[in-house]
Amino acid sequence: MTGLVLKDIRKAYGQVKVLHGIDLEIKEGEFVVFVGPSGCGKSTLLRMIAGLEDITSGEMYIDGQLVNDVPPSKRGIAMVFQSYALYPHMTVYDNMAFGMRIAGENKEEIDRRVKSAADILQLGPYLDRLPKALSGGQRQRVAIGRAICRDPKVFLFDEPLSNLDAALRVATRIEIAKLNEQMADTTMIYVTHDQVEAMTLADRIVVLSAGHIEQVGPPLELYERPANLFVARFIGSPAMNIMPATVTATGDVTKIKLKDGSEVTVDVATPASEQGKAASFGVRPEDLAVATGDDFLFEGKVDIVEALGEVTMVYVQGPVDEESVVVKLPGIVAVKKGEVLRFSADKTKLHLFDAAGQTYRR
Repeated sequence: MTGLVLKDIRKAYGQVKVLHGIDLEIKEGEFVVFVGPSGCGKSTLLRMIAGLEDITSGEMYIDGQLVNDVPPSKRGIAMVFQSYALYPHMTVYDNMAFGMRIAGENKEEIDRRVKSAADILQLGPYLDRLPKALSGGQRQRVAIGRAICRDPKVFLFDEPLSNLDAALRVATRIEIAKLNEQMADTTMIYVTHDQVEAMTLADRIVVLSAGHIEQVGPPLELYERPANLFVARFIGSPAMNIMPATVTATGDVTKIKLKDGSEVTVDVATPASEQGKAASFGVRPEDLAVATGDDFLFEGKVDIVEALGEVTMVYVQGPVDEESVVVKLPGIVAVKKGEVLRFSADKTKLHLFDAAGQTYRR
């Protein structure tokens, strides 16, 4: 069992600064997912943990050992890349055994580990095949099996499912979740831009933006209590609806005025100093419903209806003209383009952000 500690980790390429002081502790046996937009530094951070990128400044500890100058082969880490990186002329067995042979392991130990990893990943029938005879999902499982065989202290996954089609992504994601259960004492760090992968696999999610950590926490904590506007917009699909507002009354329950002049009560506490200040009001598409009475949040004209079967996506001209409000209704809903509807929401699920984009806490 191995933990990982990052202290003020920074990375720069010449004058270009990529990471700006990352502080993070990953516990033994945790499954941690790094998410963020392209260019935020998540893959760079993963490669620094692997030892494939130098640390500009700061300290990194694996299992209590300072590893800044430790080469990748000595860190006890195995990495699964976006591309499968399999040797095309080697069988599945030989691909999985290759790292151990280079390390000088004996034949019996190599055979035991390969067959154990093959059992975990259901690769037993394919051990004698070449990679070209496998599907994309099977090839990625071979790459994961090769990592398992190394018996690493830490597993690193760099967007391992991005080359797979939708069905294979789901199947392989389930395999990784099962692997995490079977290797509960192994620390795993996973980079992805996929919301579903992050929310379903992670014990904790690390949200990165422009080389900074915006928030760290369990998936549902980030979904229900985002620390700021960036996290609120990034976590959740479709993204949270955000509208400009002005704080009109403060206290344990806050009142805000939207751009169309309507007032909304938000179940958050704000200090008296915030009265009259600019704010942002947020509500998730799935927290909106068609209002059945006079108590409604806003009224709008339906622009687009997307009937998807399990849900109906409705795009509405809401209280802010520049942006549509997205409403995610369960099941098949008889809504037509051009209708004017009223929408309501549970006040405890409304979000309010100050002028700097920070969340007012409940």
